[in-house]
Amino acid sequence: MRVLIVEDEEFLADLIAEGLRRDALTADVAYDGWEALDRLRLGDYDVLILDRDLPGPHGDEICRHVVEARLLTRVLMLTAAGSVSERVEGLGLGADDYLSKPFAYEELLARVLALGRRTRPALPPVIERAGVTLDTARRQAFRDGRYLALSRKEFGVLEVLMRAEGAVVSGDDLIEQVWEENSGYRANAVRVTLSKLRAKLGEPQVIDTVPGHGYRISGAT
Repeated sequence: MRVLIVEDEEFLADLIAEGLRRDALTADVAYDGWEALDRLRLGDYDVLILDRDLPGPHGDEICRHVVEARLLTRVLMLTAAGSVSERVEGLGLGADDYLSKPFAYEELLARVLALGRRTRPALPPVIERAGVTLDTARRQAFRDGRYLALSRKEFGVLEVLMRAEGAVVSGDDLIEQVWEENSGYRANAVRVTLSKLRAKLGEPQVIDTVPGHGYRISGAT
């Protein structure tokens, strides 16, 4: 799940992003309205966490852009104003949910996950391909019953490949779905992560490289 956090309080924005990444979501951050619009035009996000009072274009304008551009992105609007009229106004602009500051991170996460499920078709929580079992709810992976201690990126890459059911996934698609926008090692990230993932999966190899195209799970049906 890809999340864009738009919040001008940089400490809060970074704190939310850190928490979401720790919970295995891909999170990008924008600190003003202009950066938010740029990121929404360039990337596909499942959920937008949107502070209403922003420098540059107001949060209301960002919300209108999401609606008018017919993006599939779900909007969770944040504001320090918690009155009923404020919430009604925000929802009337096209926001899908509303959360008043201050808030508990656990509630924010629950709302983000609920909104994210509305942007994607229902998928089974446990996926099995080529002897590999992936429990996405518990964030656990097994190879022929053997537990695999995977990093967040390794788990994310394996999940994308397994959900593709044997179809080829390009390196760019893996970057788009697994890595944050500001990752400094993006050019080499897929190759390094796949090398470590293959070593943990062991023999026989289940991830094929398709030269010039990308990667796929072998033996998937």
